[in-house]
Amino acid sequence: MFVNHKKRIKPNEFHEITDRQSKDHQFCSFMNTDNKNLTSRRDFLKTTGTIVAASTLAGITLPHVHAASSDTIHVALIGCGGRGTDAVRQALSTTSGPIEVVALADVYEGHVKNSYNSLKDGFKDKVQVPEDHKFVGFDAYKKAMDCLKPGDVAVFATPPAFRWVHFSYAIEKNLNVFMEKPVTVDGPTCKKMFKLGEESVSKNMKVGVGLMCRHCKARRELHDRIKDGQIGDIILLRAYRMAGATGTAACPPKPADKTDLMYQIDRFHGFLWSGGGAVSDFLIHNIDECSWMKDAFPVKAQASGGRHYRGNCVDQNFDEYSIEYTFADGAKLYLEGRCIDGCFGDHSSFAHGSKGSAIISTGGHMPSHASLYKTISPKKEGLIWQFPEPEPNPYQLEWDELISAIREDKPYNEVKRGIEASLVTSMGRMAAHTGQIITYDQFLNNPHEFAPGLDGITAQSPAPLQPGADGKYPIPEPGIKKDREY
Repeated sequence: MFVNHKKRIKPNEFHEITDRQSKDHQFCSFMNTDNKNLTSRRDFLKTTGTIVAASTLAGITLPHVHAASSDTIHVALIGCGGRGTDAVRQALSTTSGPIEVVALADVYEGHVKNSYNSLKDGFKDKVQVPEDHKFVGFDAYKKAMDCLKPGDVAVFATPPAFRWVHFSYAIEKNLNVFMEKPVTVDGPTCKKMFKLGEESVSKNMKVGVGLMCRHCKARRELHDRIKDGQIGDIILLRAYRMAGATGTAACPPKPADKTDLMYQIDRFHGFLWSGGGAVSDFLIHNIDECSWMKDAFPVKAQASGGRHYRGNCVDQNFDEYSIEYTFADGAKLYLEGRCIDGCFGDHSSFAHGSKGSAIISTGGHMPSHASLYKTISPKKEGLIWQFPEPEPNPYQLEWDELISAIREDKPYNEVKRGIEASLVTSMGRMAAHTGQIITYDQFLNNPHEFAPGLDGITAQSPAPLQPGADGKYPIPEPGIKKDREY
């Protein structure tokens, strides 16, 4: 993950936030739709424990995939860019017992080298990666996981297109997993991951998904207070991720020294098959934290968006997205996303209830400034509660909790919720790209798999997305292509 080191907003500043403004913003680089099936994190963990217990009662022997506090947990990183390297830093910063990184893998040799040097500078004694444990290539993920024993941890921080491929091998090897978000980008891969998630639960694997806001102590207390009825029933949620140029969302023409395949992997924010585009990578946190406060995921979406200042860019993204999500009870989540330089910026989420309102987050992912108000909008004079600063780092908390669950052999599996968050994010993206209302089931059952056969891909394989004669790639055409995004 790209940890964003933001300027912190002073506690007395964020009370002056109006409907769509805050005073300080910086940004990161970057089934069934019935209520009974839209489970919360807490319900899912309860379900996980039930499944594990049922498996045991049925006579299924679950493998020993945890480590005692005195055991050294080994970590292999697959995907050595900024996200993956930061994730391993947090893994090595846990304090519940000995832990070491022992293998690195990527399709780019430079990524492996840079990640190793960065980790070695900060954690000299915990980085035990000899030269023959540094792997490069499309099969490097297998070689890295082969360096681990059952119960160790594989970290997946490649573009999400490869998540199901890597997760399949981790299940085969009985490894615990931390995977970055999003975990899927289309309906067929959602179905694959749902099945793999069920298998990982049956094998007692501990699996974390990089939606770190769920581990934020401030947001957790906010969630509990909302569930206690302190702002009444949630009627409306609002979220904004409005920034300038972000990550690799805008892609200039491919350089001559790179293949289409390697270019699309390198600039994965720009291509739907590899990364799900700007919506899936940049907006998922806002969508997930709002859904958490509602204790449900949306069941349908309608949206709009457009391409404006594209110049010679060849990526598949719109420059702005406006998505209206609807929950099963009729409540709404309005989401605004934009990547255009020179415009007003905002990165925040809000909840409005029948008795008041809440700041879920403002000014970015951390600190959240979670707070409750008796007024319809978050205003200082209506404040009834706010979480005290400093807030613990949720990026670190998610790793502390995963490693503790491994050592204590507690049920811990975030795959199902991670898929659902990825699915509804992509559902909104598809609504914008097609110009149609898209339901949860419609997205899940849409047969368009962006990149089939990734479990057999090599450096010589053709890219899943091919350019036209002008060197440009297919783009969404709302109202023209109605049943697929390109």
